[in-house]
Amino acid sequence: MKTAAGPVLPPPPFPGGRAPSDYPIPETRNLLLSLSAFGLATACLVGASRSAGGLALAGWALVFSFAMQLVYALIHQAEHGVLHGDARLNHWMGVALSWLFPASFTMIRTTHQGHHLRNRTDYEMFDLYYPTDVRPLKFAQFYAILLGLFWPVVPIGALIAAISPRIFRLAPFRRALSTSYLLGDIREQQASAIRAEVGLNLLFFVALFAWCDLRLAAVAWCYAAFAFNWSTRQYVSHAFTPRRVYDGALNLRTDPVSSLLLLRGEWDLNHHRYPTIPWIHLPRLSASTEPRGSYLRQYLRQWLGPRPCTEPAPEAVAELPLSLWRSADGVTRDAAGARDAAGARDAAADPIAGSTSGGSPCHVR
Repeated sequence: MKTAAGPVLPPPPFPGGRAPSDYPIPETRNLLLSLSAFGLATACLVGASRSAGGLALAGWALVFSFAMQLVYALIHQAEHGVLHGDARLNHWMGVALSWLFPASFTMIRTTHQGHHLRNRTDYEMFDLYYPTDVRPLKFAQFYAILLGLFWPVVPIGALIAAISPRIFRLAPFRRALSTSYLLGDIREQQASAIRAEVGLNLLFFVALFAWCDLRLAAVAWCYAAFAFNWSTRQYVSHAFTPRRVYDGALNLRTDPVSSLLLLRGEWDLNHHRYPTIPWIHLPRLSASTEPRGSYLRQYLRQWLGPRPCTEPAPEAVAELPLSLWRSADGVTRDAAGARDAAGARDAAADPIAGSTSGGSPCHVR
């Protein structure tokens, strides 16, 4: 039963008394990182296809899995409109980087925005279970995420959305708690953009296979390594955190190389509190005395499996806008209304939601 706590308001885009000029987007650095990551990931696919033995192939696949971590971290910046200050260039950089995922940028941006609305709600509770839950199913779902089976959902979901987003409203999708809201955020008015982006994905890989003589088996091994590396990280900063929408995340400690590849993704609590601040500024948002756990220790904790839930769900104690298209008062809105309800920072830079944007299994972080 919900209390009279009232709606959960979106977080402020910037700390009190601050302005966007205090957190400039590192445009040149982002552009150089985007070109480098895109080039390295593509080179890995070519190198793997021309490798003579299994050990060389494994090496290329391993490097590819980490290069793609950076590719997705850059996509994540574009999802929040902070990869580049020019809104159009920000969008097209996100589209181009998404070719390698491969997925529709419009689709993964929308699902990621839904994550920031529903973080730690029942719709994104994979690490905990209720007494009424089927425990083997909860464990299977959680370990599927850790073993890399979340990644295929994204390109497959993009193909389904390209055919028709209405498919996500069929009974099998509605019965799945997480996908009922997550994929339900994708609307018919986005279908043409999703189709165009999926078409560009296909053209990119057709050209890459033709011009670079890629081998399907080698490419599959590269993406299998990436699927495991990427999927297993998607919940690490949320697992076993307090069930609060904006504070249900962790700031963690990791090594400098991993921090760069993740674009300071280990500072996820700061990101959820201020989702429109570029990656380079996230570390300075925390007080020096604020504790940070070990990224490796938190990662290993996940492998112990889900735990019993001992906290009420955020949606049980306050009204939440659990859909990009529906406000906390239950009124369905158009895209402009959804932006207002989500607390948008810049409609031109982020035309679907705003500063409450985000992703999770099925979100895309």
